[in-house]
Amino acid sequence: MAQLLAVLLALGAVATLNVQVPEQPVVALFGQDVTLNCSFDPTGPFNLSDLSVFWQLTDTMRSVHGFWSGRNQLAEQAEGFANRTSLFLSQLGSGNASLLLRNVHIADEGAFTCFVRLNTYSSAALVLQVAAPYTKPHVTVTPEANLRPGDEVSLTCVAYGGFPEAQVLWQDGDGRNLTDNVITSQVANEEGLFSMRSILTVEAEPSSTYSCRLRNLVLGEETHTSVTIIGLSSAFPPVALWVTVGLAVCLLALLIALAIVCHRKIKESCKEADMAEEGKELDEESKTAMTQLKDTEKS
Repeated sequence: MAQLLAVLLALGAVATLNVQVPEQPVVALFGQDVTLNCSFDPTGPFNLSDLSVFWQLTDTMRSVHGFWSGRNQLAEQAEGFANRTSLFLSQLGSGNASLLLRNVHIADEGAFTCFVRLNTYSSAALVLQVAAPYTKPHVTVTPEANLRPGDEVSLTCVAYGGFPEAQVLWQDGDGRNLTDNVITSQVANEEGLFSMRSILTVEAEPSSTYSCRLRNLVLGEETHTSVTIIGLSSAFPPVALWVTVGLAVCLLALLIALAIVCHRKIKESCKEADMAEEGKELDEESKTAMTQLKDTEKS
């Protein structure tokens, strides 16, 4: 094939064949099929045996698909494209040299060149961009409970299975962009799809809302998730403090009042007991004196 391409390039100096491909990048979804459009203008009817079509990677010149002598020629096809490519054979006679690429991989992203030879020769290159949508982002709050105003809170946003790397944006409840105290990491798996993890550190504020936004620039898509820190109120902590203090003061005053009352009651009880004891002793002394007086009178 290399020798044949060299001949085609040599013929290119007198090429008049018009080969057309999309000027804008072709966007393909990961795992789906995509058609790389390529067309040429035959000047009239021709035999397929006179037509040669080559698709190859522009940068490395690796063969993607070949057709000549009236049939597919895949002996030199790059291994990564085996059983994944085909031409629209029934449409070659009308000038359709498009390539169907099945089960798009991340590694397929790049430039492809379409070569066409029919008496004369020409070529054109297009760009394939691969994209995959991310899962809806999920945000967790750490710690989740027992938060007080001013406590440090970590908001973690995660999303998976996207390509290319996402543009991550944090916003507050008023829509202001937050760029400080943000740490974002994106790691690709074996298939080349990214997992995104972004952590925003803030100080807890009453009923504060934060949004994690993901943008896939290739697909032009944006997804977001918002979270509100609940369980906090700007008025709750000081009111609770004053209520607690007030109750404590009231309870202390009540205890003191009870102590004073009890002390008085006990003191009065003690006086009454002393007076009763003294009265009892006087009665005993009176009885004794009367007895002694009676004994004296008898004698």
